[in-house]
Amino acid sequence: MAAPMLRGCCLGRHWALACIDGGSRHGRGAATGFTSSGKRGQSFVAQQPHITAQKSRKGEHKWEAVVGLEIHAQIASNSKLFSGSQVHFAAPPNSLVSFFDASLPGTLPVLNRRCVEAAVMTGLALNCHINKKSLFDRKHYFYADLPAGYQITQQRLPIAVNGSLAYSVCVGKRWRQVITKTVRIKQIQLEQDSGKSLHDELRSQTLIDLNRAGVGLLEVVLEPDLSCGEEATTAVRELQLILQALGTSQANMAEGQLRVDANISVHHPGEPLGVRTEVKNLNSARFLARAIDYEIQRQINELENGCEILNETRSFDYKLGCTVPMRDKEGKQDYRWLLLLSKYYYVFGSGTYFKSTR
Repeated sequence: MAAPMLRGCCLGRHWALACIDGGSRHGRGAATGFTSSGKRGQSFVAQQPHITAQKSRKGEHKWEAVVGLEIHAQIASNSKLFSGSQVHFAAPPNSLVSFFDASLPGTLPVLNRRCVEAAVMTGLALNCHINKKSLFDRKHYFYADLPAGYQITQQRLPIAVNGSLAYSVCVGKRWRQVITKTVRIKQIQLEQDSGKSLHDELRSQTLIDLNRAGVGLLEVVLEPDLSCGEEATTAVRELQLILQALGTSQANMAEGQLRVDANISVHHPGEPLGVRTEVKNLNSARFLARAIDYEIQRQINELENGCEILNETRSFDYKLGCTVPMRDKEGKQDYRWLLLLSKYYYVFGSGTYFKSTR
């Protein structure tokens, strides 16, 4: 049976696990005054997230949850990142595919100026340092909807680094107190989107639509400064508003223009971070919160029962309300990162957006 969902705002990183009537319940004393009895009082340690509101009872165990996000936003551009194919939602399958998108031999990329400008604007709005020189890398892996067998992205030298995103959460009695928190931004990078796999269960076949292949994405990588589903959801919604205000992305989650990967782990306070799992392709703010809170509780239950947490990628089944395994983490696979040297790069401030050896 699925574990019960977590409720209420949860600032800080302390989770208390206690057995009640043969079941289990999570409380978040440091954030909202929740205790294991389920009563709620006003928080007096909202500004001190690493201190619990009360001493733990005998038999209870304190846990810290650590959450980091990778947010993929589709750039608002008329054409794709490296080709002139149009970008249009709900177009007929495989109707917006250039020779380069289909990875035909001999085709070469040309960088979209609009995508670079959108990345720079977003980086400035998020207090990032803009690298005057950024490089592209090739990330090799095989999927049916990735015809080239690799993705052009940025790893070593992305377009922007070291930013911050402020967001507000409600705490206190009746949620009347609003405090501002900040999550650090590790980097903002440009990358290609992949195609889309359409699974036909009735005919037991999978169809591939390459309309989305090569669409420009902004990947915003957040440091693991979050601690629960509500914080993650609030931060994503704040970023969504910023992107829409800038016009760099429409960020419509219903149309797949904003997708989130969540990296989650739990550990005891003062101990090293636990083994993390990644929940992929969350395209709803509500599902994002549910997936993170469920995964935190699942990991705590596994550790309490003497089991180990696997370093794996999982997906969220919204019908069952739980996460399910997909595959091992990329660290256990051979992705064969390749640096594209000077073939594809952008020099900020020099007026040169693309240099090619051809």
